[in-house]
Amino acid sequence: MSTTYFGPVQWYQKLHRAELVTIEQWESFQKQTYRNRCLIATTQGVQALTVPVEKPVGNGTAYIKDLRISDHGNWRHLHWNALQSAYGESPFFEYYQDDIRPFFEERWTYLVDFNEAIRQKMCELIDILPDVTYSNTYIADAQTAGIADFRAAIHPKHPAQDDDFKPKPYYQVYQTKHGFLKNLSILDLLFNVGPESVFYL
Repeated sequence: MSTTYFGPVQWYQKLHRAELVTIEQWESFQKQTYRNRCLIATTQGVQALTVPVEKPVGNGTAYIKDLRISDHGNWRHLHWNALQSAYGESPFFEYYQDDIRPFFEERWTYLVDFNEAIRQKMCELIDILPDVTYSNTYIADAQTAGIADFRAAIHPKHPAQDDDFKPKPYYQVYQTKHGFLKNLSILDLLFNVGPESVFYL
């Protein structure tokens, strides 16, 4: 699977159900994916929160493992404010906010390290213990090697068919206004469902 910034429910479902998960760190960076963005539910509907990244030096392709986070645009403050506004009235925001806030106060240099710290914290809060490793080379054709490949399949705009992921509705703050919004960030599940999140996965 690809690295993710507060990845979607589908990503964490795979993480929870697989015997072993390998997170890709030797792929080239792809824009407008969950690698540096998450989707949350707001009073206006779905909103994307995107972590800005620095352009690679020169004309070379940046491996995801080498991608640096940019401080451009005061994004940490904006993301935290967006989460407070979106989920301040959710059942479990107050319960988990002290665990989540540090990700918007501290600084990480590399996107992969930041995402990994998030993954570890989310697994702790949801109470799952996945067996996770990072790739040491790029596997071009994972399926030929007998590996289920979700690097491109779990995508915010062009998701691939996934018969194992059938999102069932759970309580959401703005459900009466927008209906159930499926496969949002794991934060949406955590803030709305709390300790029951593991059973949903």
